[in-house]
Amino acid sequence: MAKKFFKKWLPDSHKIRDSKYLRLLGPVSHNPNLWHLNRHSVAAAFSIGLFCAWIPLPLHMLLAALLAVFFRANLPLSVSLVWVVNPITMVPLFFYAYKLGTRLLGIPMQHFHFEMSFEWFLESMHLYAEPLVLGCLVLGTLSAIAGNVFVRVVWRHQVVKHWKQRHAKRLDSATKAT
Repeated sequence: MAKKFFKKWLPDSHKIRDSKYLRLLGPVSHNPNLWHLNRHSVAAAFSIGLFCAWIPLPLHMLLAALLAVFFRANLPLSVSLVWVVNPITMVPLFFYAYKLGTRLLGIPMQHFHFEMSFEWFLESMHLYAEPLVLGCLVLGTLSAIAGNVFVRVVWRHQVVKHWKQRHAKRLDSATKAT
């Protein structure tokens, strides 16, 4: 089932609980409901993690953790999914968000020369902030919805498949018994 898949790929809960960022949550992070794997908690975690991944600011893992606590979503999955946007994927994804934002706002794209420095960020963010934030909000919302729907559909498919297998097994056992 889908639950077994997520259990296999999720990091150890003790590692996550001992993370320096999650220690800020205190005893709230030890609530066992935040570690359960069920259709609702996993779907909510996908929504939270994928939405927070598109936030173009640091500490989005902490925001994902806070939202997971608030919405009672699976905490480790929410925090892990934030890393869809990572140092390798960050530039192309945020560039696409900026490009989408300029199209939605109907403004021309500014010449985009990215440098991985805080000085570049402070000097040039006034040119890129509005379309980037709009693009990130749109893509974050769409990713959150798509992730939630995907999990619910796959989970439901797995449950129905498991039911059919059990039903076939029972029919087979019944026909062998007679």
